[in-house]
Amino acid sequence: MTVRIAQADDLDTCLALRRQVFIEEQGVSEAEEIDGLDGTALHLMAVDGATPVGTARILIEGDTAKIGRVCVLRTARGTGLGAQLIEAALGLARAQYGVTRAVLGAQVQALGFYEKLGFAAFGPVYDDAGIDHRDMERIL
Repeated sequence: MTVRIAQADDLDTCLALRRQVFIEEQGVSEAEEIDGLDGTALHLMAVDGATPVGTARILIEGDTAKIGRVCVLRTARGTGLGAQLIEAALGLARAQYGVTRAVLGAQVQALGFYEKLGFAAFGPVYDDAGIDHRDMERIL
């Protein structure tokens, strides 16, 4: 698998990837997944050859980059692509003027994954789209 990750303007493809993972696989409602914030976000897409296999988005809020909607298609899971997407998101966040920290809402079963990438959990567990989450941050 030779994957390229780059900033993407192809929002339709990013949304199609998210639909497959979050709506179809995880049962998140379309109303919760499509939240109206994509137009102001930065988007990353991972492509294997010519096939899109993952995406993430970043919302810039003052000095904070909120990383979210990180997904990898089932066929590309277990390859390290999720970590590569997070590292690419952190790089893009660092490149934004004044951004000093990154935050994300992690599914509880993925806390260890994000901890290995330098994130620390804070605050209580909460429900997001029927899935337990916890906020995490990493100082840039």
